[in-house]
Amino acid sequence: MKIVHYIPSLDRASGGTAAYMALLARELGKSAELHVVTHRSPCPLPLENCRTHYISSSLCGRMAREWVKALSAVGPDVVHVNCCWLPQCALVQELARRAGYKTVLTPHGMLEPWIVRRHYWTRKLPALLLYQRHAVRSADCLHATAPAERENLSRLGYNANIVVIPNGICVEDIRMKTSWRRSGSLLFLSRIHRKKGLELLLEVLAGVKPALSGYELTIAGEGDADYVGTLRQKARQLGLDRMVRFVGGVYGEAKWALFRKADLFVLPTYSENFGIVVAEALACGTPVLTTTGTPWEDLRSCRCGWWTDCRADSLAAALAEFAALPESALEAMGRNGRRMVEDRYSARTMAAGMLRLYRSLRG
Repeated sequence: MKIVHYIPSLDRASGGTAAYMALLARELGKSAELHVVTHRSPCPLPLENCRTHYISSSLCGRMAREWVKALSAVGPDVVHVNCCWLPQCALVQELARRAGYKTVLTPHGMLEPWIVRRHYWTRKLPALLLYQRHAVRSADCLHATAPAERENLSRLGYNANIVVIPNGICVEDIRMKTSWRRSGSLLFLSRIHRKKGLELLLEVLAGVKPALSGYELTIAGEGDADYVGTLRQKARQLGLDRMVRFVGGVYGEAKWALFRKADLFVLPTYSENFGIVVAEALACGTPVLTTTGTPWEDLRSCRCGWWTDCRADSLAAALAEFAALPESALEAMGRNGRRMVEDRYSARTMAAGMLRLYRSLRG
C-alpha cells in the first residue's frame, strides 16, 4: 500500500504536529510505502522509513504543479492531509480529490472550539467561507485523536465520517526515571503559544509560592520572541525571577533528562487535541498536571496525575496537593503513568490503526 502524507512543516519549532509525523513515519513506514510531502524549513525533524519530498509553499501555480507531479509519481492509495487553516492544506487536499484519490484530514486540534473562536471574525470566518469548510466536508474521512475531539468535530456538522486513533509514542525507547526523590523541579515543555496557558500558570505560581518553597519552574520550548518576552516580563512583575527559568527549545537526550528530573510536568493548556508531551512525561515516570482542555482524563482514572479545569483556583489546588504528597506517592503515580502509556499509547498501536483506516478507504 502506498500512502502520501502532506504536512505544512516538519520544523522542530512546529511542536507536536512535526513530532507526530516523525513518530508515525517510523512505525507506519514498516508496513506501507510511505511518502511525506512538505515545505523546506530551517530545522526539520529527521524522518525514518519514508521518503520525504519538498515542494514550493507558494500559492502560485508552482506549488500546485509540484504537488500534482509528486502524486503522479507515487500513485498513492490514500492521501492524508495534516493541519487546517493554511490555504496550502486545502489546496493539496482539493487537488488530490480532483485527481480521484481518497483523502483523510487530520486537524490536529485546529478545529477545537477554543482555536476556532480565536480571531474568528478576522481570520477563521474568512477561511471557512473561502476554503476550510469545503475541505472538511470533502474529506473522505476525518481523523480525531480522542473521543472529545470527535465530539467537537461532529458538532460542526460538516462531516460525519470521523475515526478516532489516539496518537502514540515509541515508549520502548524512553528510559524511565529511577528515583522519585524530590528535586525541586517543575517542568513545562511545549511550543510556547498563548493557548498553552503559561500566563495563567505564572499567576497561579505567584499565589502558591509559599507551598512550593525551593521549587523552580523550567519553561522549555520555542515560540514567538515577542510573546516570550512578554512572559519574562510577567514573571518579573510577579516576583518569580528566581523561581522561573526560560531555557528555549530543548531536544534529544537533554529533553529526556528534563522530563526525568522533574517532580511534576505541568501543561495548563486551554486546548490540545492530544498533547504528546503528556505521554512523554508519563513514559519517563513523571506525574502530570494538565487541564480538561486536553483529552487526558486517564490521569485521574489511572492515578498518575491531575486533570483539572483550566482555572486559577483549580490549578492552585492541584499544585498544593502535589506539594503535600510524600515521595512514595509520587513514585506510585510515576509507575502508574508508565504502565498506562505502555498499554494504551504506543506508536505501533497508532500506526496499526492508521493502516486499518487506509485499507477501509481503499475497500
